[in-house]
Amino acid sequence: MFPARFDALSWIDSSYWVSILLVAPLLLISFYLYKTWAKLRHIPGPFFAQFTDFPRFLWVRSRKAHEIHIDLHAKYGKLVRFGPNMVSVGDPSEISNIYRMHTPLLKSDFYHVILPMSKGKVMPGLFATQDEALHRTLKKPIASIYSMTNLVSFEPFVDSTIGVFFEQLDKRFVKTGAVCDWDVWLQYFAFDVVGELTFSRRLGFLERAEDVDGIMRGVWKWFEYAAPNSFISRLRPARWSPMVEFAMKRQVERLSAVGKEEGLNQRDFLSRFIAAMDKDPSIPKWALPAWTGSNILAGSDTTAIFLRTLFHNLLAHPSTLARLRNELDAAASSGHLSIPTTWKESLGLPYLDACIKEAGRIHPPFGLPLERIVPAGGMTVCGEYLAPGTIVGMNAWVVHRDQETFGKDADAWRPERWLVEGETRKRMESGLLTFGGGHRTCLGKNISHLEIYKVVPTILQVYDIELMKNSQVLHIENRFFVPQSGFQVRLKKRASEKHSKN
Repeated sequence: MFPARFDALSWIDSSYWVSILLVAPLLLISFYLYKTWAKLRHIPGPFFAQFTDFPRFLWVRSRKAHEIHIDLHAKYGKLVRFGPNMVSVGDPSEISNIYRMHTPLLKSDFYHVILPMSKGKVMPGLFATQDEALHRTLKKPIASIYSMTNLVSFEPFVDSTIGVFFEQLDKRFVKTGAVCDWDVWLQYFAFDVVGELTFSRRLGFLERAEDVDGIMRGVWKWFEYAAPNSFISRLRPARWSPMVEFAMKRQVERLSAVGKEEGLNQRDFLSRFIAAMDKDPSIPKWALPAWTGSNILAGSDTTAIFLRTLFHNLLAHPSTLARLRNELDAAASSGHLSIPTTWKESLGLPYLDACIKEAGRIHPPFGLPLERIVPAGGMTVCGEYLAPGTIVGMNAWVVHRDQETFGKDADAWRPERWLVEGETRKRMESGLLTFGGGHRTCLGKNISHLEIYKVVPTILQVYDIELMKNSQVLHIENRFFVPQSGFQVRLKKRASEKHSKN
């Protein structure tokens, strides 16, 4: 009997410890889940997003995150819990709170993984760096170069690229009647303008009609890795980027040409960057490729997305195209509009301005929240307290559809909404996140504006553009940048084309 009794006690004893081993992890997991849920329990959102970032990952993987985010805010309101520690804000009035000019909120770790790489090393950059001191170090020596007052001096170089652009369009499409992949050619133009401004040489996209050195493909692949989330992004191969490699090659060429500068634009961005470094030896050497690489990125993809949005909506809404054409023709007839259009002339075209603002509103270039970290002491957003360390961000696609700010038809293309004055106009302008907000607003936005305000009226004076039936709806993919594809047109010279002043 004793062995049997002994075996029973052993079994009870072992069962007790097995139970402890099984229950303890469950208790720990339950505590963790409760703690995770409790921090932001007052913020509504999808059930699983309260416990894991996996839904956010899936939204981005779908490449339709901007649409999902719009739907979530329509369902839950101005504040939506996107993850265990992430809150999305849809109220434009909170832009100045989250993206402050003074005592700014720090960028989240998402930005760390979208820094470009060269030869296996991460390169700091103006846009993505989380270090505010480093950002000041990079920005202060060159900020004045990007002022619109200074950029107007670059107009002749934009004009020369417009000339090459039109030569290629005439040769390849107008004379042949061939269908033009307009989405691709607009990006070729944007890249070559940046090359001209930065390096005194076009990158060669227009003349070669191809993706030079795989730069466009490289940028796309970069965001394909970076967009899903910070965990997946850290697994990307350490052998990028064609964009940075191209910038470094141009830097080496320029530095080796010291004393042989004849024929170079001594006032291009690269020359001014080098001058800034010569003036202040404390600036790190890696700042030069960081500046030039940022120029290529900021001045090309954002501009191309902007141009595609503008032209597609004009073609899809003929009444707005007709109104803009009437404005351009009237200005040209009175001698106030030339080919190519000057920056000064574009400022006298209110409907052109309205169309450009509406394009940036209805299809902003960035399609994910611009994330920030709630500082020590916490902060109040839309009347709700957010604890320190909470990730908070705003997606321009959500913010730009706020009906209280932009009207009941905020989902629709209507440039006329911008033809107002006073508080209504001011409220709409302050509600835009087209180029970000606060002191970290995209430094290259004036480059984009210079290109857009010049090339759009110039194109519309010279060409008639027919939208192909298969391009009524464009293919859109969100990988942080939200580019469009499948935009095909036919081009013809306008019978009423005016002569250039030049």
